[in-house]
Amino acid sequence: MPHITAPDGVKLWVEEAGSGTPILFIHEFGGDHRSWEPQLRAFARRHRCITYAARGYPPSDIPAEIERYSQAIAVADALAVLDALGVARAHIVGLSMGGFCALHFGLTHADRALSIVAAGAGYGAEKQFEEYFRGVSLAVAEGFESQGAEAFAPTYAIGASRVQYQNKDPRGWQEFATQLGEHSSAGSAATMRGVQARRPSLYDLEAGFRAMDLPTLVMTGDEDDHCLQPALYLKRVVPRAGLAVFPKTGHTLNLEEPELFNRFLAEFIATVEAGRWDRRDPRANPAEVMKVS
Repeated sequence: MPHITAPDGVKLWVEEAGSGTPILFIHEFGGDHRSWEPQLRAFARRHRCITYAARGYPPSDIPAEIERYSQAIAVADALAVLDALGVARAHIVGLSMGGFCALHFGLTHADRALSIVAAGAGYGAEKQFEEYFRGVSLAVAEGFESQGAEAFAPTYAIGASRVQYQNKDPRGWQEFATQLGEHSSAGSAATMRGVQARRPSLYDLEAGFRAMDLPTLVMTGDEDDHCLQPALYLKRVVPRAGLAVFPKTGHTLNLEEPELFNRFLAEFIATVEAGRWDRRDPRANPAEVMKVS
């Protein structure tokens, strides 16, 4: 089943490997289904690993109309993948754009999620940078559209939170940049305009997050500046959230630090499946510095 069909008729390319408890991997804007290869190779030993190319990313369909791209549609696509594969519940793992999708999946389809992992999720969430982020998103869309993905990819791939990957692993970063240049120019532009530039701030969803009683792991790099504060926010408001901060690390967490990412993810899933990823102990009162009585 290389393709499944979303509710609106868009065909999505799906790949899977392994057997066991399902994990659904949702990719970032700058990546695609291939970006999860280090995770599929590791976790397919014990899990049914599923990933897919989001709409707008070959070999999935690339709708022309911007109305066919949104945060809600992205969540509906993730659900459609699970439905088509007959998966009742899965661990939902997302990076960046995929991390936003994972969080929204938890808000709207908690009954279909075993857990939520949101890595590098935060761009545009900070209220003081909302308008700046929207403007930059539209400028990036214009760059993909006017220059084409192959020509614009080197510019996008050298962003402030990507150079860490380039410095640590030049070959891995080059593969990332090359694959980015293979994306659809039209699909990338439509995704930026329809999903990235229009999604709500995470801070506007606080009531939902406080009610989201799912095991949640938030991961971020300490040099991914615009994801740090949103990561702390999620730790504070999601009842069963844990936070992992990767040192000297940028945005492309799962590729930049695959061993560390896999270690955190494996420990998280094992703890969840043992029924031990609990809410914070009420005795760990953040208002208390030291016990005096």
